[in-house]
Amino acid sequence: MGISLRVIILFAICINYSDARPISYSGGSTIMAFSDNMKDSLYYHYSPSYKYSIGIERLKDKFFNTNYSYARFTYLLNRKNTDNSQRNLYFQSGLSSKGMEDYFYGVHGDWETRRWFVGFGLKEVVTSKLDYNDQYFQAGFAPYLGEYGDFHTWIMFKTKKNSLNDKRSTYPVLKFFKGNVLMEFGYNDKTEFDVHLMYRF
Repeated sequence: MGISLRVIILFAICINYSDARPISYSGGSTIMAFSDNMKDSLYYHYSPSYKYSIGIERLKDKFFNTNYSYARFTYLLNRKNTDNSQRNLYFQSGLSSKGMEDYFYGVHGDWETRRWFVGFGLKEVVTSKLDYNDQYFQAGFAPYLGEYGDFHTWIMFKTKKNSLNDKRSTYPVLKFFKGNVLMEFGYNDKTEFDVHLMYRF
């Protein structure tokens, strides 16, 4: 059974509106690349406002052995900044180049301090052939506290599950960022490499 919209909303409320920011500063652009056992993806988005972004994602779908694109829209539902932390909740959606019957929607969010990070994502994918869901949860810490502009490192664990193969995978992840560049690498024998690269400009 897929993730219902009620479950997504309930989960978001339960975490009190908590991966790299999917929305840039107003007028900013971002390029992201993802690769894991299910897909290879290249994603560009532009943010007319800090509240939302629009973009295009090109995918190589490894499970269905096909290529297609998504026109994507992301909206910042909630953000809370304190002196020591920030939390974010985003709505995400995409319409496939394969037609109006193929699309996705979901939420993802994060909460972080300079030392700790927690993030999650829930996505429902609807296609003309088969519907499925994708979910992940990620938590970690910074082994040292860098200043603004320094090279930052995070050590994390990530657990994810896709209903297509119905297997949960949990593995360590290393995340590095400096300035406008972010790199994230994870590995597990079930999912092979899980790589995320980002450049913001």
